[in-house]
Amino acid sequence: METQWNREAIALKEWAVSVKALQEGKQIIVMRKGGIIEETRDFQLLSNSFYLMPAYEHQRKELLKEPFREEMDDTLKEWSPEASSIKLEAYAEATHDIEINDQETLDKLRDLHIWTDTFAEERLKWKRKKPLHLLILKVFRLEEPIYAPMRPAYTGCKSWVRLEDEVAEPAMAPVLTVDLFERETERILNALKG
Repeated sequence: METQWNREAIALKEWAVSVKALQEGKQIIVMRKGGIIEETRDFQLLSNSFYLMPAYEHQRKELLKEPFREEMDDTLKEWSPEASSIKLEAYAEATHDIEINDQETLDKLRDLHIWTDTFAEERLKWKRKKPLHLLILKVFRLEEPIYAPMRPAYTGCKSWVRLEDEVAEPAMAPVLTVDLFERETERILNALKG
């Protein structure tokens, strides 16, 4: 089923292996604190809908649960630091932005994402006074990938980039059915309740 709406030309940078898991329906969450060079020094949800831009530079295999380590290798096969374009294959709507401030709450999500406990703990502890944002994402797979020209503004450790080139609104379809997405969302919310 095709979805159409006015799409802002903004993208959330996320580990390529995480984008792959989102595109395949293996998880519906991301955890964000903000990039090192974030203007505001903390994470802010700039838009409720955005492209997912795969980032390769800071992926670390040891911070992924065992089944997903090989998937990281798969993402690296099509990446080159000298690439002239970046491939966008997914779009997302953030349905929830939940702030997490303590390890006990974070531990409740242990079975609902691809990262190790160490990774989750590192995200929580970095910029200790700032909350960890748990975004629940309704993800859409683009029927045809967009190859956006690589721009200097897209590099570096930041959460958000504005696409500098005009992109046509692509046809896309939800990764999960409405019922399945609602069930997965309920699992996350129930886990957080405890």
